[in-house]
Amino acid sequence: MINTAVSLDILNQTSKNTMVEHLGIIYTGMGPDFISAKMPVDHRTHQPHGILHGGASVVLAETLGSVAANLSVDQEKYYCVGLEVNSNHVRSMKEGWVQGTAIPIHIGKTTQIWEIRINNEQQQLVNISRLTMAVLKYHKD
Repeated sequence: MINTAVSLDILNQTSKNTMVEHLGIIYTGMGPDFISAKMPVDHRTHQPHGILHGGASVVLAETLGSVAANLSVDQEKYYCVGLEVNSNHVRSMKEGWVQGTAIPIHIGKTTQIWEIRINNEQQQLVNISRLTMAVLKYHKD
């Protein structure tokens, strides 16, 4: 399912000079049916009230689902882009780290659906998101 031949080091290197690096997201685990990353809850990810910004959680969720989707297709022929993200913010946080894990719900020829759970360091649910991805074919011009 997920191409685990791509290392976590490579994934983290591809984050250079992107929003992923700016928010401090670090890939931490990967298997044939999941990918995980952690993100700090600090000044980069806070909203004005000093708690984790919901948009930061969505960035973590979409990052994990998008990477997982693209690692689940033949990258010589296909690529995946986001169609829709749904995100429920369950618990607030002021500091520490959150850990997100994406697992597949549906892997089809033209669409994929990923569930992303984001937990705090006590393994309590902070956010749950669902990401729908379109699977597109590269066109040879």
